[in-house]
Amino acid sequence: MTPALAISTGLSAIDREGFAAFLLRMRASGIDDKALFEAVEATPRRSFIAPEHHGAAWSSRMIPIDCGTEIEGLDQQALILTALGLEPDHRVLEIGTGSGYTAAVMGLMAKRVYTIERFSRLHQAAQSRLRTLKRDNVIASRGDGNQPAADGPFDRIVVWPAFSAVPRGFGELLVSGGVLVCPVGEADRPQVLVRLTKVGSRFEREDIGAVRVQPIASGLPQVL
Repeated sequence: MTPALAISTGLSAIDREGFAAFLLRMRASGIDDKALFEAVEATPRRSFIAPEHHGAAWSSRMIPIDCGTEIEGLDQQALILTALGLEPDHRVLEIGTGSGYTAAVMGLMAKRVYTIERFSRLHQAAQSRLRTLKRDNVIASRGDGNQPAADGPFDRIVVWPAFSAVPRGFGELLVSGGVLVCPVGEADRPQVLVRLTKVGSRFEREDIGAVRVQPIASGLPQVL
């Protein structure tokens, strides 16, 4: 069993330097989301990754976590969370808890966050971190992201792995005017991050930019 990572509830001096560099990169790219920046500052990123990867905590690089998976670099995570357009009264569904970092950040930006992870080991570790940080409005569960059982409807849905095509079935989980942000594309082909806004029974699509992430998987692993 992977040992639990120690949780720090504040930013160290090194982390503050990383956070300052992150702010500069975001503002240079045109992102100036005060609520997001405050939530990131209040969430100790190093506590969500293994010590050997602490040097990359505030970088734009993908970072390996357990179960052969990775989490997106902070810049890409911030871009996706900005695309969601979170408000304090929103109910959010997240597919792909990973380390739990983005769920913890969204927990400071939205009313309630439901996050689903298919790997038991990742789910348990993320749940422990969220409890330590007292993000009591974040509900972590284990499940199949292709068939989320969380109670909808939701104002926002964010999916971290890529769908091969636009997941139109998720429209039933969104309120009218709700937004789904997810990567779309085959694993061996160009992928694009899309923002889908529910209008009646259809989606209005906005392409945000190119991404490269793992494809979404079905079912629950029996071992991990």
